[in-house]
Amino acid sequence: MKIAARDASTGPVLEIVGDLDYGTAHELRERVSRTTLRAGQRLVLDLSRLEFCDSSGITALIAARNHAAAAGADIALTGVPANTLRILRIVGLDQVFAVHPDARSATEAAPSSSAEVLRDAGPGGA
Repeated sequence: MKIAARDASTGPVLEIVGDLDYGTAHELRERVSRTTLRAGQRLVLDLSRLEFCDSSGITALIAARNHAAAAGADIALTGVPANTLRILRIVGLDQVFAVHPDARSATEAAPSSSAEVLRDAGPGGA
């Protein structure tokens, strides 16, 4: 797994490439914990190049959400692959994360409920 970081006007964007699983989830948790967030910012996790995500990866996403919440920041997932989005919906995390079709829309949009964003994400909500 590789993590590329960049800054947007809304806050940091982390692009996750490859597999987010038991062997790599700690890398995301460590990277997020080193990411400075200010109240009102949005941490964007771009998953458009994610190839696989297991339960350890989902736990790392939740840890990222908790890090953002502790800073008073928002979090958004973008480009979520269909199989990962399906898991998020099954376990109810689609109600916890705002999901956007791409990083551009997440960095331009004002914070909103995930239900609103999912409805606008395209066919099947993704």
